[in-house]
Amino acid sequence: MPITLTASRLKLERSGKLILDIDRLALASGETLALVGPNGAGKSTLLQVLAFLIQPDTGAIELDGEPISNGNRLTAIRRMALVFQEALLLDTTVQQNIEIPLRIRGVSRHDAQIRSVEWMHRLGISPLARKQAKKLSGGEAQRASIARALALQPQLLLMDEPFSALDYPTRKGLLIELSRILPETGITTLFVTHDFSEIPFLTRRVAVLFEGRIIREGDIQEILGEAAVSLSTWAPWDNAAISNPSA
Repeated sequence: MPITLTASRLKLERSGKLILDIDRLALASGETLALVGPNGAGKSTLLQVLAFLIQPDTGAIELDGEPISNGNRLTAIRRMALVFQEALLLDTTVQQNIEIPLRIRGVSRHDAQIRSVEWMHRLGISPLARKQAKKLSGGEAQRASIARALALQPQLLLMDEPFSALDYPTRKGLLIELSRILPETGITTLFVTHDFSEIPFLTRRVAVLFEGRIIREGDIQEILGEAAVSLSTWAPWDNAAISNPSA
């Protein structure tokens, strides 16, 4: 089953500078949230904190109402999957890239093969099964990365600008496919993006991160204005635009 995610009172400092100051962030079970903000706002850092890759100075993260600590952190991590801007594939075949993480998590060889075949098919990369990852194009590699994540059957999916390095046709194709897959699987999803045109494919709920703080949260049209949704180059990071998104 999908999980609820709640983060509260998260603070992270580096060299005396406050990087994150998150009062509260919550995702309901099966919900998708887009996290947007300017470069340096702390988006990727927040995602890594939620994935337990970075330890915050203070604060709590809960899954289904259960606080995550050192004692149950590994169990929590096994309920997640991550997709980064770079595919970060192993130097092996596409199919092995999908199967190896499954085997590490204790999935039998037979079941790992079934899952890899299924998700390669769903992501349109079945013909690439035996191709070496280092020979893939950017779009092929990211499809393999997403297939690897989804094959884990995660309850929580965290994606850090997974489409930003892709050309427009490839990006749109992946977004269309994920717009079907996420509702079908019900995976609770948080994805970081800088391109507002991506958001309506996957969700209507947006959180705006600015200088490490969530300054706005709600429906995409409420925050950005209906016109802004169609303008992928629109940048609402001046104070006027943030306070009056319809301007």
